[in-house]
Amino acid sequence: MEMSSLSKRRKAYDRSLRTLLYLCAGITCALLLFLIGYIFYRGLGNISWELLSSQTSYINDTIGILPNFLNTLYIILLAMVIVLPLGVGAAIYLTEYATNRKVVAAIEFATETLTGIPSIIFGLVGMLFFLQLFGLKAGILAGGLTLVIMILPTIVRTTQESLKTVPQSYREGALALGAGKWHMVRTVVLPNAVDGIVTGCILAVGRIVGESAALLFTAGFGLELNNFITSLQASSATLTVALYVYANERGETGVAFAIAAVLMLLVFLINFAATLAGKKLKRKAG
Repeated sequence: MEMSSLSKRRKAYDRSLRTLLYLCAGITCALLLFLIGYIFYRGLGNISWELLSSQTSYINDTIGILPNFLNTLYIILLAMVIVLPLGVGAAIYLTEYATNRKVVAAIEFATETLTGIPSIIFGLVGMLFFLQLFGLKAGILAGGLTLVIMILPTIVRTTQESLKTVPQSYREGALALGAGKWHMVRTVVLPNAVDGIVTGCILAVGRIVGESAALLFTAGFGLELNNFITSLQASSATLTVALYVYANERGETGVAFAIAAVLMLLVFLINFAATLAGKKLKRKAG
């Protein structure tokens, strides 16, 4: 009788926890769908060809986000070109080559700590370091370098965890067949860790696209249309910074929601492209 009563209590406990879990998951999904739906509902109707293909002009009283869209692409390109070799290379060294476990543990602790620092702190450090110490002007270069520091821990940690999931037998088998250390890492370990690396890239790009606090201090508020070379040392507002300017400074709520919808579509497109590229790389390696 006691065993039967205990079993019933356990089943009731498991059922209640499962129900609570499903409820929390349902609420989370509902909030996400509501947020995305509300942004699209308020923003898509305000998107026009003039908004997407022109720049803001106070003389002609027009509003355009083409410079901000290009600045966002510029800063994504610059930051990822710098951070990917650094982050993936550091993760490979820490996982496959480093022998001093205390140093590795200290670096891992530092990277985990850096991921929790508010982005505005990175913005202040970037302003003091790149603008005042190195003498760079506010623009894509200073903003991109600040974002590199901010997203480097994310790339390192996600790549590390992905490399650790590769079975040790794969490494031992490759080495037993006569492969060198780097050849083994390049042909065996990395292809099997592509999913984690792509996930880290998606998280990094998502943080770049959604960042505004750090860029307010380093990239600037400029709304003019510049090419990539000029924007490196010219004040260049990304889409998130422009959203802040139009919503808070100019009171253009419709334009702000339109920019938010464009940002959502851009993130979806980048995530889809990164996932597709990861699958192709894994298929090619296999």
